[in-house]
This record gives sequence, C-alpha cells and structure tokens, in this order.
Amino acid sequence: MNVGIYGSGSLATVISACLADFGVPVSCVDEDQARIAAMAQGTAPFFEKNLQEIMRRNMRAGRLVYSTDLTVLARKKAVIFMAQDIPHYLEETALRIARLCQDETVLVISTPVPVGTADRIVKKVHEQGLKVIVISQPMFLTAGCAVEDFHWPDRILLGSKDGEGVATMKQLYRSLVMRGVPVIVTNHSTAELVREASTAFMATKISFINEIATLCEHVNADSVDLALALGLDKRISPRCLQPGASLGGAFVESEMDSLAQLAQTKGVSLRVLNAARVVNANLCERIVEKIAGTLHSLSGKQVGLLGLAFKPNTSSVAASSSLILAKRLVQGGAQIRAYDPVAMPDAKLEFDLGVNYCDTPYMAAEGSDALVVGTGWPEFRALDFHRIKRSLRQPVIVDTKNMLDPVRIRAMGFEYVGMGRA
Repeated sequence: MNVGIYGSGSLATVISACLADFGVPVSCVDEDQARIAAMAQGTAPFFEKNLQEIMRRNMRAGRLVYSTDLTVLARKKAVIFMAQDIPHYLEETALRIARLCQDETVLVISTPVPVGTADRIVKKVHEQGLKVIVISQPMFLTAGCAVEDFHWPDRILLGSKDGEGVATMKQLYRSLVMRGVPVIVTNHSTAELVREASTAFMATKISFINEIATLCEHVNADSVDLALALGLDKRISPRCLQPGASLGGAFVESEMDSLAQLAQTKGVSLRVLNAARVVNANLCERIVEKIAGTLHSLSGKQVGLLGLAFKPNTSSVAASSSLILAKRLVQGGAQIRAYDPVAMPDAKLEFDLGVNYCDTPYMAAEGSDALVVGTGWPEFRALDFHRIKRSLRQPVIVDTKNMLDPVRIRAMGFEYVGMGRA
C-alpha cells in the first residue's frame, strides 16, 4: 500500500515518518521548496523527540521520499492524507488533489478543521463526479511526545460512511489494530467535533486543578499531593491534572475558538468552556503576581527563565505559557535572562525585546534576582543548584511546573515558590 502525505509542518512530518516506520512506502509533498529540500536532506523542520532519527532511518531504507510535485503525491496512492497544520485553502487543495487521484483512493482529512468541513468536501467531490473516498481522521498528537502518540494511540477515530474506505484504513493501521487499539467509526461531523471537544475538556481539567491549587495556598494544602490523589480516582485519571500547567500549543487556541464559534452560531451556550478559557488565560497573571510579590517589585529586577518551549521535548513556542510569562515580566519592568535546550531560535523570532538569550542555564541564573522554571525540561532537575545559588543575586526559585523537590531546594537555602504548595 502506497501512501501520500500533503504538508510539511509538524503534523505531516510526524505522520509521514511514522507511517514509513510501519514499513509503508510514503511520499510527503508540499509546494514549500526550501522546506522540502531540507527535509529531503534528513533535516526535520522543528525539534520533536526521536523524529529526525525516524525520518533518516526510513529515507535510507527508501520508504520515505519528499517532493514538491503533486503528481507524485497522487500517483498510485491507495491513501492520501491532507495534513497541513493550518487549513488554509484546504478544501480547494483537497479537490485539486482529488482530480489527480485514481478512483477509490482514500482522501484522509487530518488537518485540524472546523466541524462541517469534510461534509462540504464530500459534496463537492460528488458534484464533480470524482470517485475518491473522503475520511475524517483527527490526529491526537501532543508536541514533545508526538512520535509516541502516533505509535501508541488511545484510539483511531475515523469519520466515514464508506465501508471500503474504513477497511483500507484498518489495513493501513493493521499493526495498531492487532495490538488492540480501539477503532471508532462515526460520521464526519462527530469525528471533527471530538478533536475540539477533547481540547476543551483538557482545558477544563487544567483550569480546575489550577483553581484548586490557588485554594491550597490559602489552607496550607499541597496541590501536587492533591492532584496525585485525584488522579488515582479511576473516574478522573492523572493526565492534565498538573498544577501550574496551562494549555498551549499550535492548535489549542484555534480549536477552542472554533468550538466556541460553532456553539454561538447554533445558539448554544458553553459556559464551562468559557470559564475554563478565562482561568487558563489568567494563569500567567497569577504567576507574575507570585514573582512580583516575592521580589517586592518587577521594576529593575533581573529574572532568569529556564524553558521557553510550550512543553518539553519540542522546539515549538506556539502559545507557550513560558514565553507569554517572559513578555509579561518585561512589560512589568523586568529584564529576562532566558535559556531553553532547543527552542531559543523560535523564541527569538517571537520575542526579543528585553530578553538576553543565554547558552546555559547557569548563565541565565548569573546575576538574576530570581530563577523561574517556565518549562518542565527533565534536565532542569539535575542542575547544580549549589552553583546556581552562588550565581543568583537572591536565592529565589519560582517553580511554575512544580517539578523540583521543595524540601531539598529549601534545605539548600533557597526561597522556593511553587504552585499551590505550602
């Protein structure tokens, strides 16, 4: 079975590399010549754990090729994925590709799209007498662990009324199906809505635990222990119950905006979602208040910031709470000394004013009035905190991710400030 992938962003890069890793011949096509040329040399367009190694392994094996020619995408392909990160001109491009395809080719819409998009594409396909089979397959890939999410998904969600198309997709994912990964077959609108509803529910969980973390600070409770106890309840689960985290990433805001807009056009009030979005948006202000309160003022202070990516193991700074925090601290009069293992090039493109980008975490701490953990990179736990204490102007650590051991850090003479921790 030959597969084509249209796109060159994070979604297409992960899908193409991981499908090739299943042993499937894959052609990844996009009109962006510079990016495709770099990918054809084995260079991933962004950092994602394990991704570049998988790309290069499958290129060497001849299973993964990159091209800018749409005819390469359509030629003798059983399945073609539309996998752009943003649905710019998606419907027009999907129809252009469909005209090049053989009959009964499965055209999979994996690009995040508003509810109703696939139904419109199906209608236009039928009106033009094309024989492709349109299937909606939202991808639930989390930056930083996207490769693992693809190889070990919670479920495979297919929106389609076509039995042959569904059978083709099950054959493509046979290794996952044989492993017991559930396959849910539904209609297009349901599949599209599941993606947006999943994002909204994660935002609700994160907002809830952050509000409870605020209460913990007022009653001498520990939000980390509380979240662990809640997560062990089989009705709740621990995922997205980490105090201090906010919901970020390239697709989150657009998906929640899309869901809110859909509800508004249908006259439905999503009060829980709206409240969760407010709490999520205000989390940065709460952290800024913590830092300002600890330092008594932001004006003229120097703050070391560890981590700029929106989460570990990715270079993406899209909707990064850490980068938003840096901007807010600068607005408050602080100067930032920032470090991130891989995300600084992308961060510099987003925000440069008032930020000194450092080569090491120790340089970020040098002369700072406080050190703030903004992204939970695991290596930050193993830093030499004795050295950091000597470098800081004041021995203050603000841990927005609750990833450090407060007992150990305080025993070393630091003032430790966590989220929802006594």
